[in-house]
Amino acid sequence: MKQEYNFSRRFFLKTSSALGALAFIPKGVKAFYEEVKNFIVPKKEQLPLTVSINKKSYAIKADTRTTLLDLLREDLNLTGAKKGCDHGQCGACTVHIDGERVLSCLTLAATVQGKEVTTIEGLANGDQLHPMQQAFIECDGFQCGYCTPGQIMSAVACVKEGHTKSVAEIKEFMSGNLCRCGAYNGIVESIQKVAAQ
Repeated sequence: MKQEYNFSRRFFLKTSSALGALAFIPKGVKAFYEEVKNFIVPKKEQLPLTVSINKKSYAIKADTRTTLLDLLREDLNLTGAKKGCDHGQCGACTVHIDGERVLSCLTLAATVQGKEVTTIEGLANGDQLHPMQQAFIECDGFQCGYCTPGQIMSAVACVKEGHTKSVAEIKEFMSGNLCRCGAYNGIVESIQKVAAQ
């Protein structure tokens, strides 16, 4: 049963006035509120973290609740991994940890200490593109390009793990990566091209 809310002009004015009055509350009351809030809501805990990303070592302090995706994008300015759904359902944030593909939005940064993280930025060898990156260009494996970094990282893992025996197997392995533009045929063709090399 759908409940409808009807807000009158009078209700709006009373609510706005009450909220406006909050700005004039004395500092002592605000300080008390901050103390209560800090008592109830735990403060962020900073964790010293040493992590190797794209064969470069970083020593940083990160919130213990920070995901690897947020660490990469917000703290280290490595924006190749994209924040698509932030629920592990689209694959746009795929990176490799010790050679295995993972969803960085579901991985806590604290768990990668002592491990090697590879992002799309670390795939190429200087100016020479990784064969999968080159194949995506040649086979038109992307349109808008938003999901492409995650697609490429998963595609590299697909070939490395030998899941390229058939189109059906490639599609099954790549099913965790969504392409909103529908460039799936180009993606499969790219993977087949690299697998045949």
